[in-house]
Amino acid sequence: MPCSSLPPLFFFIFFVFLLPLVLSLPSFPSDNLTLYGDAFFSHKAITLTTHQPTCSSSSIGRAFFIYPLRFLDPQTNSTASFSSRFSFSILSSPSCPSGDGLAFLIASSTHFPALSMGLPQPSPSSSSFFAVEFDTTFDPSLGDINDNHVALDVNSASSFASVDALSRGIDLKSGKLITAWVEYRHAIKMVRVWLAYSSTRPPTPILASKIDLSERLEDFMHVGFTASNGEGSSDYLIHHWQFTTLDHDSRSMDVVDEGDCFLCYEGDSTGFGYDSNSRENERRKKIAEMALGLAGLTAFVVSVMAAMVVVCVFLTRRKGGVKKNREQGQSCRFQTSKVPTRLSLSEIKSATMGFNRDRLVGEGASAKVYKGYLPFGGDVAVKRFERENDLDCLHNPFATEFATMVGYLRHKNLVQLKGWCCEGNELVLVYEFLPNGSLNKVLHRNFNSSIVLSWRQRENIVLGVAAALTYLHEECERQIIHRDVKTCNIMLDADFNAKLGDFGLAEVYEHSSSTREATIPAGTMGYLAPEYVYSGVPTVKTDVYSFGVVVLEVASGRKPVEDDGTVVVDYVWSLWERRKLIEAADPRLMGKFDALDMERMLLVGLLCVHPDDHKRPRVREAARILKKEAPLPLLPPTKPRVRIRPISPHATPETPYVVTDSFTTDEAPYLTPRSQFY
Repeated sequence: MPCSSLPPLFFFIFFVFLLPLVLSLPSFPSDNLTLYGDAFFSHKAITLTTHQPTCSSSSIGRAFFIYPLRFLDPQTNSTASFSSRFSFSILSSPSCPSGDGLAFLIASSTHFPALSMGLPQPSPSSSSFFAVEFDTTFDPSLGDINDNHVALDVNSASSFASVDALSRGIDLKSGKLITAWVEYRHAIKMVRVWLAYSSTRPPTPILASKIDLSERLEDFMHVGFTASNGEGSSDYLIHHWQFTTLDHDSRSMDVVDEGDCFLCYEGDSTGFGYDSNSRENERRKKIAEMALGLAGLTAFVVSVMAAMVVVCVFLTRRKGGVKKNREQGQSCRFQTSKVPTRLSLSEIKSATMGFNRDRLVGEGASAKVYKGYLPFGGDVAVKRFERENDLDCLHNPFATEFATMVGYLRHKNLVQLKGWCCEGNELVLVYEFLPNGSLNKVLHRNFNSSIVLSWRQRENIVLGVAAALTYLHEECERQIIHRDVKTCNIMLDADFNAKLGDFGLAEVYEHSSSTREATIPAGTMGYLAPEYVYSGVPTVKTDVYSFGVVVLEVASGRKPVEDDGTVVVDYVWSLWERRKLIEAADPRLMGKFDALDMERMLLVGLLCVHPDDHKRPRVREAARILKKEAPLPLLPPTKPRVRIRPISPHATPETPYVVTDSFTTDEAPYLTPRSQFY
């Protein structure tokens, strides 16, 4: 980057990045909130009610966001999900009973006759509303359970669901700062409310109730708070508020950005005794704060200019080094900025509607996969592991997969881990959701299906899997053997790009280590290399064999083992021996492929499934052949036979070989893990 380009570059950055920052600096509360009744701004909080000289003097106050918000998704004609977080405190007078209470309110109008807590009075012409009330008085006529409860109201001050807050450890009238989270999920038709004295949301909501708000709310609604004192006297203060609506793609709709629509901090006040000059004092503070803000912005701009000079020099010196690093491939070191989020079990259950079978999209030997939805993550794949009662988090395929994914894996052709949960008897991993499902389901659809992968899509899929395995085998800080490469574990995104997943059987080794422990062979028959079945020792070449089966599967459209017992590897070898290799091409392609490219892919597949693991290429080399960057492989005219020599403490160079053509699925479980192939 030539330094002479700094001025235009700076102005570009200023108008693209800094100017929006100036326009979106946190505004003062009066700029984006409208107050009604007795509500006023004080001590960096909204005080909704005023302290009256007598206990029976009623006080009602409301605060609404200045603009109505859209709650109807015009594309789906359904109510958008929403989420709100706010902090409040309720300060009671020592000489008077507590006031009515405080409510978080979504209403179609800001002007209405009021009932308890300032909620709208129901009438044929009244506005519709939804409220979460924090009730501090007991009114049996409204169905109150006590004078310290949280409840949900829809178009009526009589609650349809309520819970005793004190029984959950929350005293609404304690005067402490309380944080509340309110969430509505349209996908599951559920409202949930959390309460805590801290800023960390508890794992379990204090109140959860099924309700379809699409039948209750209108297209545009006003969002805010209301409170009243009734026969008592309390101050209801809102210290911090954040509100977001989401459509079904988890994008912010017609609403304030995900930042705060009102932001202030807990004041040093009891809420009583403000004099008549309090509003004037607030205006003076605003002017002073604005001056400080402008000074800070000026300092920020100057700092950015200085930083750009430094960056200019740095980039000029590092240009060669960056290019070299890119040529060496992606780093596989731990990236703290992408650490998956720990989720609570309640969030997982909510995302999957209680692991509803209608949400089940996949099932394996150790886990089931559900399609889920997270408010701030969109669609996700929730992998729920089977767990025995005597197992803990460290003795389960969950632990292997979690440790592998968290510690090392960041690649565009690997399914990305988003979150996890280890709570009670549940072990769950949350992955990105890939809409086209597994390659197995797409490749082996009904023969008459109108959806058939094109030749270009198949080439792209094979190269994507090759890139993922090259990354695991050669580019990671530690070498990772997947041990379960198959079409069921290859997922396809919206553009049919391949992403390798399911690391429940993965093994991690140091690149310099030559030690491989023998284990009971794990994986899926049809994809297992013969030497691995016999020895139980996983290597890079056992993954190469599985990759070769996938290549043959993609090219031929055949399953690794057909229903009649035909093995795709043997089938393609037999065609090669008869010089009819092209006949292995998937007939559903109807000849829409280049014959030389098809033969090239089939030859690469056969080379990768060579019975002699020493004759198999690395995945990187196989990819170069597919991309025509290396010559076609030379294969023997007939399928070679497998030659095995068992390993034992008394083995000598004269130990006879075991010669065989293949292993059956019946033999595999009983083969000794102490052997070696030559």
